[in-house]
Amino acid sequence: MTPIEFAAKYDIEVAVLGNGDTRKINGGYCGDLLSMVMGRAQEDNAFITVMANINTIAVAVLADVSCIILCEGMHFDKPSLLKAREQEVCVLETKETSFSIAVKLGKELGLC
Repeated sequence: MTPIEFAAKYDIEVAVLGNGDTRKINGGYCGDLLSMVMGRAQEDNAFITVMANINTIAVAVLADVSCIILCEGMHFDKPSLLKAREQEVCVLETKETSFSIAVKLGKELGLC
């Protein structure tokens, strides 16, 4: 499942398309401590977080995740969205909790 397919199925807003229509999600990583995400998120994971700053975009690029899912109604500012576009990072935004999104993703991936 691509990030865009996941977003469409669960009515999640696409803030930045990036490469979200071509990459697949192979798992997920929930975290707000960026140093941990950098070291533990795996390639093509969906990075689920409430941390809405430009450093989140940088970590997504370093970890090579398939997308960022920004939860709890948080929004990136314009410079962060611009950086996500430049780096082709797919950014999804939702009012749902990280837990709720993680459960939905886990079900989609057959993990629970």
